[in-house]
Amino acid sequence: MCLCHGFTPDRRQFLSLAATSIVATAVFGRASAFAAGASTNVTANEAIVRLKAANEKYASDAPELCAVDLSRQREQVAQAQTPWATILTCSDSRVPPELVFADLRLGELFVARNAGNIVDTDTMGTIEYGAEHLGIPLVLVLGHESCGAVTAACAVVEKHEKFPGSIGPMVNDIVPAAKAVYGKPGDFVDNTVRESAKRTAMKIATKSQIVSHLVKADKVKVLAARYDLHNGRVEFLTS
Repeated sequence: MCLCHGFTPDRRQFLSLAATSIVATAVFGRASAFAAGASTNVTANEAIVRLKAANEKYASDAPELCAVDLSRQREQVAQAQTPWATILTCSDSRVPPELVFADLRLGELFVARNAGNIVDTDTMGTIEYGAEHLGIPLVLVLGHESCGAVTAACAVVEKHEKFPGSIGPMVNDIVPAAKAVYGKPGDFVDNTVRESAKRTAMKIATKSQIVSHLVKADKVKVLAARYDLHNGRVEFLTS
């Protein structure tokens, strides 16, 4: 982290600064990096601790957060990446992992995003690539409060609504989670957010031959979490 020289931004200022410069790291590294066998030495448990600490800084508006020395970071990771956590989260503009887990640097998070943080062929392939080829020990499925895709799935279950184009099939992937919690105490949408994240994490850990093998070998952990839009905190739903 850089030194702020007396400048202490609030969260809005920090988001404004960082959002214009931090680039999502969910891209495949150069073939030369893989050929060289570059991978992290961070364990899954260490990754969990790092994520929790980084989110705590973000949620508490830690004074040391500021615009980081990105030019130096870009130079350091240009030839290879060694991320230590894969984040599958929603495309919602309010849930950028690189900011939610503040105080992290370029090259630390491997990110896949789509509406509703659903695991499909593309996101599963991204996760498998990270686990198998980059040696990433932790996969975190991050749902969030008031998710639009989840709200739509709840409307399908509760009101039998239909959605046009590819939105309908996308939402249908979340419908089983909504059906599972329909009628249970608490907020229907938020219950579904939690259930869907946990189901997706389980699917990744069991349906992918690559990931399940690594999970059984105790080389990878797959967890679910929920992000609160109001207080900025990430709640881990599984351990």
